[in-house]
Amino acid sequence: MIDGRSMDRMAARRELRVAGFGGQGVILFGEIVGKGASIFDKGYATLTQSYGPEARGGSCTAEVVVSREPIDYPRVVSPEVVVILAQEAYTNYGRNPAKGTVVIVDPDLVKPDPTVQPVPFSVPATRMARDMSRPVVANIIMLGFLAAVSDLVSHDALREAVRSSVPEGTEDLNLSAFDKGYAYGMEQFGGKRKAAN
Repeated sequence: MIDGRSMDRMAARRELRVAGFGGQGVILFGEIVGKGASIFDKGYATLTQSYGPEARGGSCTAEVVVSREPIDYPRVVSPEVVVILAQEAYTNYGRNPAKGTVVIVDPDLVKPDPTVQPVPFSVPATRMARDMSRPVVANIIMLGFLAAVSDLVSHDALREAVRSSVPEGTEDLNLSAFDKGYAYGMEQFGGKRKAAN
């Protein structure tokens, strides 16, 4: 059961950018966030996506706008959360974040500039997925981590969106990955910092 108060936490318009390369599940990440916000948190969401010239291995970006009201412009203007899964994506989107933007990186894929403040949140999602013998769930681990450090979409809505978005027969694996990422975020950061508080 989704907490009915979740929509109270959702501001009129909030934005997320996920950037990496093709094959990392960037678009699925964005779809799950949008589904969580619109279907399970009973709000609205838009998803726009872009690819580099190569489908797999080229640059890939998903941008999600979530709102409790109808969305008049679907593109991300000022993301409050940026998830970075590749060094090139960090160069493009993570080096000059707007004040208050929460930046999340996988330290095995991205080496942040130590002079940029604040230091990004860091979750070794790729390594954790390999430890599960399922590298393909790194994006789902990152979603769980997002649920721990941001209230962009409620934990329950994201978890339910994962369950309903992954291929049949993989639900338990993907929910375990989500829970692992969430537990890591709670353990490392205690859920103390939530985006746009």
